[in-house]
Amino acid sequence: MKLTCYAIDDFAPPLRPAPATRPWMDGVIDNHAYRCLPLVVANAYGWEVPWPFAFTAEWDGDPHPRGLVLRDDDGREPPPHRMASHFGYGIVTFHLSYLFRTEPGYDLVAGGPANAAKDGIAPLTGVIEADWLPFPFTMNWQMTRPGRVRFERDEAVCSVFPVLRALIRETEPEIVALDDHPDVKAELRAWSQRRNDLMRELQASPRALKDAWLRDYFVGRMPDGTAVPGHQARLRVAAPADRRTKPGGSE
Repeated sequence: MKLTCYAIDDFAPPLRPAPATRPWMDGVIDNHAYRCLPLVVANAYGWEVPWPFAFTAEWDGDPHPRGLVLRDDDGREPPPHRMASHFGYGIVTFHLSYLFRTEPGYDLVAGGPANAAKDGIAPLTGVIEADWLPFPFTMNWQMTRPGRVRFERDEAVCSVFPVLRALIRETEPEIVALDDHPDVKAELRAWSQRRNDLMRELQASPRALKDAWLRDYFVGRMPDGTAVPGHQARLRVAAPADRRTKPGGSE
């Protein structure tokens, strides 16, 4: 699978693999937040576009584009072909300077960094048919209330990853009664029993938070101890290879 990232101009920032860490998770005692493997994998799911300069966005609540003021650290308004308020309603639009191209049949999901809430503003998520789109898309964030927010230099403003377009269409959800599936019910009951036993042990003899959890999902293990084939305990995506021609004509 190839994801080709055409840098439109020299402004295009270097793409980077999304990190598995988050500052708020670093602050949880005993690194307990990192025991939640779905969070950790989601953090690292894709590639980030870091913004090359710091800026503030201030919105007075006016739905007209004039209600949003953008300023870099020198107090200047950024060039509108880099970022602007095109749509109004407190929406900040980023021109990423990239045209992304997936292989046939794959879309590109573009949104904000996963599990990285930012007070006062939220990323808007888009699904793009990037296997044919002949022009770049923009990344947009919307202020959630009047006020001011700040983005630091190299803070990620967009995260992208490919998905197979047909998969969501062809997926057929169905709701069934657990009682009709005794094998699944037995697995759930075994897990619940182990969880209840742990809770009783903790009440009788408290232990460090790092030891107060069941590791089955984290290590990929069924309640009976069977290992799950293909379990993903961590995710490391490939760093983009920069094949742009360097000055002098060489790569």
